[in-house]
Amino acid sequence: MARPAVFLDRDGVLNEAVLRDGRPHPPASPDEVVLRPGAAAACARLRDAGFLLVMVTNQPDIARGTTTRAAVDRINERLVADLGLDDVCVCPHDDADACACRKPAPGLILEAADRLGVDLGGSLVVGDRWRDIAAGAAAGVTTVWVRSTYREQAPRDPDHVIDGLAELVAIATQKISPSEEASR
Repeated sequence: MARPAVFLDRDGVLNEAVLRDGRPHPPASPDEVVLRPGAAAACARLRDAGFLLVMVTNQPDIARGTTTRAAVDRINERLVADLGLDDVCVCPHDDADACACRKPAPGLILEAADRLGVDLGGSLVVGDRWRDIAAGAAAGVTTVWVRSTYREQAPRDPDHVIDGLAELVAIATQKISPSEEASR
């Protein structure tokens, strides 16, 4: 039986993004990771409600040569340990690579859904950038924008807008019917 998932962006959703000139950037090392307020509690409650927790993250600094895949993996391993994530999907490409996995393309979401047996209709994508919301919409998943004030375009028509992950739990659990929740 397919399970619902919450596909979570990394920087700006699970951990604080490093802002430079109004634009979000990833932390450089696990020591620089600061969890977003409420992230651990929200992940625990979502997991208890029966959702798979899948981090889907663009990390173009790998392609740009300003970080290594090993450095990104160390940050991701810390987040898996701290938040109990079920899976991590990373796009190491930049826009010029024209890959199917770099958000706003839905490749990371669709690949994880196929591999993990995810019910996309009962799932959500949570992100702080337009790319996250566009990828979720392209995958046919309910989209949740974590409001940000970045110096970039805002997402188009997210299904929900929240200020923090504490609000996400109520939205996600509304997607599960009482009979589904009882069977978990």
